[in-house]
Amino acid sequence: MTRTEEVARRLAEFADLLEAKDVEYKPRAYRRAAESVSESPDPVEALARADEDRLTEIEHVGEAIASKIREYIETGEIEELEQLRSELPVEIDALTDVEGVGPKTVGTLYERLGVQTLEDLEAAAEAGDIRDISGFGRKTEQNILDGIDFARQSQRRQLLGAARPQGERIREYLTELDAVVRCALAGSIRRWKPTSGDVDVLAASEEPGTVVEKFTDFSEAGGVIESGTNKASIRISDVRVDLRVVDPGEFGAALQYFTGSKQHNVAVRNRAIERDLKVNEYGVFDVSGVEEEGQRVGRRVAGQAESEVYEAIGVAFIPPELRERRGELQAAAAGELPALLKRADVCGDLHVHTDWSDGGHAIEEMAREAAAFGHEYVAITDHATGPGMVGGTGITDEQIREQRQEIRAADDDSEIDLFAGIEANIDPDGGISVGDEVLAELDVVVASPHAALDGDGTDRLAKAARHPSVDIIGHPTGRYLNQRPGLDIDVERLAGVAADHGTALEINANPRRLDLSGQAVKTAIEAGASVVIDTDAHQPANYELLPYGVHTARRGWAEPDDVVNTRDASDLRSFLT
Repeated sequence: MTRTEEVARRLAEFADLLEAKDVEYKPRAYRRAAESVSESPDPVEALARADEDRLTEIEHVGEAIASKIREYIETGEIEELEQLRSELPVEIDALTDVEGVGPKTVGTLYERLGVQTLEDLEAAAEAGDIRDISGFGRKTEQNILDGIDFARQSQRRQLLGAARPQGERIREYLTELDAVVRCALAGSIRRWKPTSGDVDVLAASEEPGTVVEKFTDFSEAGGVIESGTNKASIRISDVRVDLRVVDPGEFGAALQYFTGSKQHNVAVRNRAIERDLKVNEYGVFDVSGVEEEGQRVGRRVAGQAESEVYEAIGVAFIPPELRERRGELQAAAAGELPALLKRADVCGDLHVHTDWSDGGHAIEEMAREAAAFGHEYVAITDHATGPGMVGGTGITDEQIREQRQEIRAADDDSEIDLFAGIEANIDPDGGISVGDEVLAELDVVVASPHAALDGDGTDRLAKAARHPSVDIIGHPTGRYLNQRPGLDIDVERLAGVAADHGTALEINANPRRLDLSGQAVKTAIEAGASVVIDTDAHQPANYELLPYGVHTARRGWAEPDDVVNTRDASDLRSFLT
């Protein structure tokens, strides 16, 4: 973990502990500062040690928070945070991973029952002690108990949005070594799965010992788990990073093998066997007439490049995102692989928030930064009032109309097209939390579930998809990865309704969501629905999350024509009307 990440994590912990102690105002300030610090392009340590301290140049970091950052950089601690920890000695991150348990709940449970850990929470729920606290009850107690196992499971896997940047830093570090010929990420991260248990890195070198030594000396390593002649494992924060060093001539075969998935590799090996070939991490070998056994037995016919492995078994190269044994090998053999969506195909973002609701920036700034990112258009879709909107952050029908006028004015001066929209809430009965007349006046209506996120949500979302003004069903399941599973949905049935009514289903690119999932995208497309890739941006830096949505779409076999926001502004308007 970098020093910047350490600081951001401690500021977020500061916010949670303050909220747990029922302190007003400060928690939000610390959370906004934590988010800004985590996205700072400049290391906080360098800013603090500059000739003229520049920490306050970070958005939402005032002098008070800057002084705490300096204190941490200089001493490794923040005295006030240590005091809060002593006053509230709880495992705040683990406890708040349980759905329905926020910082204030943690504070109450500690004060009334002495709950400090997940084990304490589980024991209190099983004993029936939580239900007796005012404001809780039997249902809340049971929900907490049901969520504990999920929280434990979530702690064993890391979100792609955290794991992939860690892997990229390792890859870049190793690539710069003279001893490394090639280097790539492998495993589930290369396939862009939403979560991963560890980070897999593959390097090609004729000096494996040197590479292993440099790897274990990586500045962010928190410890060496194991180290051998051509492989090693280190721990960065709470994540295991595994390195394997291979011969340059075998790099392609090794990359194919260690990318997986296991099911895909089994299918590859079976196809090879049918052709008297053997595929493994060392290459592709012609074993016709060969009786002896061994990893490198037979005539080697491929292995230096990954594409050679697929060519040798008579199929087209299969992109990593498709390697899940969902028919990709048959499609590759028949020449029917999709022409997958690329990042450059996406022309704009149709789900963006501003300071009218819970975003941190004005309409003009979000538009300007969208243009700088390369978008041709952006839709301003702040939260409407309704269930699930914490702290009164949604805007009323009257305010929606006021904002629409401001968006129109900003559009006149913007170098890109601005669409006036709203993110309305889908009520538990499928109703929309904004008046029909107001919805009809907008360019884009995203309807999303934000509350009552358990049970089957198919009928609820299908009703919303039929609404004549709804253009997009946003983050359809409402899931938060590693936190809550969200609604159960019959994606095929929902997609059929959406296709019939010209409603798109969203792939929310926020790594905490990635909702729809890749498999759901594939099902939706096959059912005839269109999808849209949005970042749900609450600040300009969130536009950078777009690749997570693009690769999720690719995992769902999406081509450019399947994605609404690959259209230019003119064609998009035709879709929306």
